[in-house]
Amino acid sequence: MQFVTSSASLSQLFWTRGDDSPVTHVERIPPRSGRPVAWPGWAAPAFVDACRAQGIISPWAHQASAATLAFDGANVVLATGTASGKSLGYQMPVLSRILTDPRATALYIAPAKALAADQLRAVAGFGLPDVRPATYDGDTARDEREWIREHSRFVLTNPDMLHFGILPGHERWAVFLRRLAYVVIDECHTYRGVFGSHVAHVLRRLRRAAARYGGRPTFVLASATSGDPAGAASRLIGLPVTAVTEDASPRGGVTFALWEPPLQPAFPSLPSSPSSPSSPSSPSSPSSPSSPDVPAPRSPSAAPSSDADFDPEIELPQVRRSALRETADLLTSAVVAGTRTLAFVRSRRGAELVAAITRRQLEEAVPGLGERVAAYRAGYLKEDRRAIERALLSGELLGLASTNALELGVDLVGLDAVLICGYPGTRASLWQQAGRAGRAGGEALAVLIARDDPLDTYLVHHPEALFGRPVEATVLDPANPYVLGPQLCCAASEAPITEADLELFGGDPARAAVAGLTASGALRRRPSGWYWTHAGRPDVDLRGTGGAPIQVVEKSTGRLLGTVDPESSHSMLHTGAVYLQQGVTYVVDDLDLDDAVALVHQEEPNWSTHANDVTDLSVVNVRSYVNAGPVGLFLGEVDVTNQVVSYQRRRIGTGEVLDTRPLDLPIRELRTVAVWFTVSPGALEAAGVEPPDFPGALHAAEHAAIGLLPLMATCDRWDIGGLSTASHADTEAPTVFVYDGHPGGAGFAERAYATAAEWLTATREAIAACACEAGCPSCVQSPKCGNGNNPLHKPGAVFVLDAVLAALATAPPSS
Repeated sequence: MQFVTSSASLSQLFWTRGDDSPVTHVERIPPRSGRPVAWPGWAAPAFVDACRAQGIISPWAHQASAATLAFDGANVVLATGTASGKSLGYQMPVLSRILTDPRATALYIAPAKALAADQLRAVAGFGLPDVRPATYDGDTARDEREWIREHSRFVLTNPDMLHFGILPGHERWAVFLRRLAYVVIDECHTYRGVFGSHVAHVLRRLRRAAARYGGRPTFVLASATSGDPAGAASRLIGLPVTAVTEDASPRGGVTFALWEPPLQPAFPSLPSSPSSPSSPSSPSSPSSPSSPDVPAPRSPSAAPSSDADFDPEIELPQVRRSALRETADLLTSAVVAGTRTLAFVRSRRGAELVAAITRRQLEEAVPGLGERVAAYRAGYLKEDRRAIERALLSGELLGLASTNALELGVDLVGLDAVLICGYPGTRASLWQQAGRAGRAGGEALAVLIARDDPLDTYLVHHPEALFGRPVEATVLDPANPYVLGPQLCCAASEAPITEADLELFGGDPARAAVAGLTASGALRRRPSGWYWTHAGRPDVDLRGTGGAPIQVVEKSTGRLLGTVDPESSHSMLHTGAVYLQQGVTYVVDDLDLDDAVALVHQEEPNWSTHANDVTDLSVVNVRSYVNAGPVGLFLGEVDVTNQVVSYQRRRIGTGEVLDTRPLDLPIRELRTVAVWFTVSPGALEAAGVEPPDFPGALHAAEHAAIGLLPLMATCDRWDIGGLSTASHADTEAPTVFVYDGHPGGAGFAERAYATAAEWLTATREAIAACACEAGCPSCVQSPKCGNGNNPLHKPGAVFVLDAVLAALATAPPSS
């Protein structure tokens, strides 16, 4: 592929593609003119003058509409496209109020520190007197915090700091909370699942704390386009919300291409060393346990080490080229052409690899050009993140490989193209990422590069599933008992919970939760309310990361390199793991989970590491079921145990497995919600599956079902896990489980149960449509399988799903 410079017409890029082109579809989104309106009469003259000084002559219609609703005291959500100017929609009422009311304060809440830092630059850039904006987060120096509490009138923070730092010390914020006029919640569509449910209660705790001192703030929310933004925003804050969704901003044209990496001959692996220990045998119940990261990519295009290693006359099986390698090649072409490009990569390791490969290729082509490419991800130190952001904004960097840490509203003016390495899980995220390009109003290019994954393969061949369809609704459940109970404990530790507070926290579910907490001794009832009984604060993790982040420390110097969340640490930082950061390779010497430290040393091995884990599952209860004769469909609670037990070392370039080494890491336990189906052995045989093939057929169906569930639910395959077995102890039948990878569930399994026929039909079609013979990553192989994708039986998976769908078609309603 040949990229063009930003001054050329990007819309011409794919017109000459041939039959063998990796481009499967090109969608042209035409430019749109804007609809400006006059400044509202209530807008503070100083604010209007500051906007005009920055070249904002007048607001767009949606900005003025949302701002006026907020000025009039209505809670409002502004849900329009990327780069539509949502910031001005909340800045207008908030800053106008601060300028005209010398006592008013405002609180801005963003899901990411980078976004809060970006908004601080924007608000400070107006140069308005007496606003004194300041960020208050984990990076804020201790000596600055008191000044912020006493003097700042526009505080920018995140849910974590609000939960851990502000609300527990609300007495010190009494004046600020009494004067609180507005609460701005930016990128509110990101508050979904368990995290969103936690944040919903943090916001209720904020409302309760403000009311304690006389504050009654108006909420202004900003969201990407999403299904039912008013309903989702109302569930988030617990109050009625009005939505403004008609986007009146101008937009340059977008050329959106779907790209499927080509098939290439698979070179055979080199023989393993005779001294290498063999891989452990697969357990009898193959599973696909949840995993926080993807393994390093295979490189099927790499040449074998010697011509003697294979016979060129033998027709080799074909594999699809790595999406990471394809993305790196495209990013290289873009940088060489001077096209400012952002590549979104699904995992931290993947982002590091894409950046490293691109830099290496650029140095070979134009020495020195590799310095204009970097990686960006969570876990970097604050000063490193800010330096990368400045370099990208200034144009010093031409290419950046990032995780979704830059998906949110950081203003990246001047980008020409976006590469999306793998479907990000939802259409909302896809359009957010694509919208990073063309933010200056010019033509933009977006390319979705498919991974070897059932869902990605399905989407690049079914563009109608992406274009012209509404984006998903945000799923969150504040009544989730695994969220509600701990949050009520947090509320009680801040101030006694009263009967009136129970309505604020959900009514009957809150009453039931308080009764249970009182019976367990966590709360004690007195005439004035329910009190927290312990000396310390409740230990509640909003993001479900399992506690404090693991610090990655260079052993020889003691230098802190970055952090990794605890959930990912077992697979990313186990002893012997290869760890990448900004193109530098380290090997882990020791992982100390008690002290939350991983000691590493710099090394450049010729192998990568890939963790193996095992999962077990037991049924706790059944909430609902469909009796379809030989097939049963169930929804209920399950207990899942998971343990990382070993890791493979694979040679870089060929993917050859060098050895498998054991690990001694603790078991992790999870109670969550699952959907599962059972099929009688007789029905499987009647469908064409022989008993020896039961495990492989069920395992393959499980993998594909997990891969396709994001079509139905607001999740991606990394939010969910699964297990399949030819005979489960609790069901006494061949069974496939798919479960939410979050404590208490996140609503994904419920969605799968409600759309089972549509979900499993799409799964069956994706498997049957794949051109491979025995199964591949595009259909039934999983990048996170704990059993190394063994056993798998692709034809049997189709027969299994045929049997299930035929039975469900004639089944009575669920019980």
